[in-house]
Amino acid sequence: MTADPHPPAGRRGPGGQRSRGGQRGRVGRPPGPGNTRDAVLDSARRAFAARGYQAASLRAIAADAGVDPGMVRHFFGSKAGLFQAAMQLPIDFEHVVPALLAGGLDGIGERLVRFFLSVFDSAPDRSPFISLIRSAVSHEESARMLREFMTEQVLGRVAAALDRPGAGLRAALVGSQMAGLVLLRYVLGVEPLASADPETVVAVVGPTVQRYLTGDLSNAALG
Repeated sequence: MTADPHPPAGRRGPGGQRSRGGQRGRVGRPPGPGNTRDAVLDSARRAFAARGYQAASLRAIAADAGVDPGMVRHFFGSKAGLFQAAMQLPIDFEHVVPALLAGGLDGIGERLVRFFLSVFDSAPDRSPFISLIRSAVSHEESARMLREFMTEQVLGRVAAALDRPGAGLRAALVGSQMAGLVLLRYVLGVEPLASADPETVVAVVGPTVQRYLTGDLSNAALG
């Protein structure tokens, strides 16, 4: 007996998919906010990896994901927010850095170090960020992507808040200190730094960061 090529609505056809009026049902997950957000994140990761942080645009990322640019802003607010979500960064640099600087420059060294340690020490899963750091060390594309983001969203904001000669160099020196701290404590696990009490690290590293930001660097060629 020959199978009916047009099974009634509600019955399954030969391919195992439920049909309506002879139309095969749609395969895969239905569209929704969760799927749209994941599609944007996937497109963002490809764009940032291929073009770096600065050259990647929200419009191009939205087009690749098949959504309106307004939808990207709805989910992530800005390109910085999208980058942080796509790279699973443990810190919302776009908002945290201005908040830390709003307290003034007195004691900013200890505040910065204490905040960074509190975030990384309490993060439920540091592996995505650690993977990004390791990738940046060995792959130029990853290094460029992270370097451009840190320059624009972190070091640039710090430099703009400093009313001192050589603000760019001062901010870069702070970045070198914090990057080294993250690398040795969380990525490489160098002891005794890796297991040192956070307040001990703050007491030792904080004054160095403070000097970079506000101290006398007269022996350096400041521009």
